[in-house]
Amino acid sequence: MPTDRLVLRRPDDWHVHLRDGAMLKAVLPFTAHQFGRAIIMPNLKPPVTRTADAVAYRERILAALPEGHAFTPLMTAYLTDGTDADDLAQGFEDGVFAAAKLYPANATTNSAHGVTDLGKIAPVLERMAEIGMPLLIHGEVTDAHVDIFDREAVFLERTLGPLLERYAALRVVLEHATTAEAVAFVREHAASGRVGATITAHHLLINRSHLFAGGIRPHLYCLPIAKRETHRVALVEAATSGEGPFFLGTDTAPHTVTAKESACGCAGCFTAANAMELYAEAFDEAGALDKLEAFASLNGPRFYGLPVNEDKVVLERTPSTTPDIVLTADGEAVLPFRSGETTRWTFAGAA
Repeated sequence: MPTDRLVLRRPDDWHVHLRDGAMLKAVLPFTAHQFGRAIIMPNLKPPVTRTADAVAYRERILAALPEGHAFTPLMTAYLTDGTDADDLAQGFEDGVFAAAKLYPANATTNSAHGVTDLGKIAPVLERMAEIGMPLLIHGEVTDAHVDIFDREAVFLERTLGPLLERYAALRVVLEHATTAEAVAFVREHAASGRVGATITAHHLLINRSHLFAGGIRPHLYCLPIAKRETHRVALVEAATSGEGPFFLGTDTAPHTVTAKESACGCAGCFTAANAMELYAEAFDEAGALDKLEAFASLNGPRFYGLPVNEDKVVLERTPSTTPDIVLTADGEAVLPFRSGETTRWTFAGAA
């Protein structure tokens, strides 16, 4: 008999873009409705590089939080070539920073201030290893001669492997893994307890062919870009395995419709509006609904050394319709992933 009702500890989202201003106020309620905590990405304009920036941004998030939601934003620092190791460590020790984010310069949205050479942040990485501060990595090389579909695999071999050898105590999360090579890499290092990986809902549900189904689909364009079907299958197998290094991170990344549907459209899928419904669909199709709680609610807290959420939520096998659009207060429109479509699952709220 198929499961028609799932009760699980409230999940957390370990990779979220909330943006700022009117966009923050429009998209935050979706994440806060489903998740107890979220790792907040720091690639604002200007980026969140110092402890004071993170304190101010956290205050803006909490001020925008709808009444009645017990949601905790976990702040991250944007690493640059000039990151102050003392400020970073103090922010971590004071509980302001949960982690630091490494964007290779120009790898993705608002990453122009990212790290140009890992050698330039060697003292920062050494300090992070000493204090146990996790390093969150957008794992792609940015060399123009490397095919966009190969950039994650090349990063693993060229950068991440040597990085883990150089800093023997550094704890790393490979964010939004998209390849079979990434799955194998994480498993290879699983015994150390030092390496984890987030997996998005959209990478579990689409492959690169979906981007061109009947024409170019700009709202499916994200970075890292979706790969071949063999890679999607490998991601589903990893996510539904129940293995500790793999946990939920939506990488929900809202952009306005005009920014997505332009001559040079922005990368990012806005999945916050139906996140748990999408994950439930992927796990259901894999016949692994019994593994969803581990992936969504248990593995992430274990990696970050945090307690699991005590409250529980319900998912029901009843149809729900994704909003057509989400409007910001200044009149801009954001198109959710699978806008206007019906999903087979509904997030029913608290148990």
